[in-house]
Amino acid sequence: MLIVNAELQEKVEQLDNMQNDIKNLLDNINVGTLFLDENLRIRRFSREMTKLYRLIDSDIGRPLGDIKSNFVNDTLTSEAKIVLDTLVPVERELQTTDNTWFLGRIQPFRSLDNLLHGVVFTFTDITKQLADELLQKEREIAEEIVNTVWEPLVVLNSDCMVVSASPSFYREFGGKPEETVGRSFYQIGNRQWDVPELKKLIETILPFNKTIEGYELEYDFPVNRRRTILLNARRLVSKRSGIHSILLAMDLK
Repeated sequence: MLIVNAELQEKVEQLDNMQNDIKNLLDNINVGTLFLDENLRIRRFSREMTKLYRLIDSDIGRPLGDIKSNFVNDTLTSEAKIVLDTLVPVERELQTTDNTWFLGRIQPFRSLDNLLHGVVFTFTDITKQLADELLQKEREIAEEIVNTVWEPLVVLNSDCMVVSASPSFYREFGGKPEETVGRSFYQIGNRQWDVPELKKLIETILPFNKTIEGYELEYDFPVNRRRTILLNARRLVSKRSGIHSILLAMDLK
C-alpha cells in the first residue's frame, strides 16, 4: 500500500508540475490562447485573452457564447462549431473595437491519443504588420502617380523629409533618389529650398491645413540660366491610414 501511495503521490506531483508549466507558458507568450471543450465551454485561457474577451477565472466551465468579446462582428462561436463538425481549421483577420487587428485561428484540440477534446483559439496581433503593408502600398501608389506627372513634384512627410520625387524633379534640379529620399527637403541639392520664408510657409501646411499658391523663388540653373519657380503646396491625407503628407508642385517660368 505504501508503494502504491508513493507512486500515486509522484504522479500527482508530475501532473501539478505539468499544469504549472502550461500556466506559465500561456501567461508568458504574447499570443491569446483559449481552450474550449467539445461543448464549447471554456477549459483554459491565457492572460492575453482577457484583452479580447471579458474573461475572469470563474468563467472556466461557462459556454463561450455567454462571454462578451471585444471583436467587431464576432461570429467565432459559430465558426468553432463548424471546426468541431468538420475538423477543418479556420483562419481569418479580426478587428477589435479599439481598431486593433488580430490573426485568429481555430483548430481542433486533440489529446495525446488523438481523441477530439474540443477546439483551441489563438490570436496574434498583426496591427503593425498590416499598417506597414498599407503604408508600403500607399507609397507604391503615390510613386506611380508622381512618376506620371511632367511637372516637378516632391512629397514630404510631417518632418519635411523627402518621401518621393518625380523624374522631372531630378531632370530639372539634378540629384539622384538615393541622395534625396529620406533627407530633409531643405538640405538636398545646393540647399536652394532652405529659404526662411518658404520654410515658414511649408511648416504651416499640416498643422493649419494651409496651402501655398504661386510662391516665387529665383533659381540659377546650369549654363547661366536664371529662372523663376512658382511653388504650389497642399496637404495630403490618407483616408485609410490617416497619414499626413505635403505635396509640392513646381512650375518653371
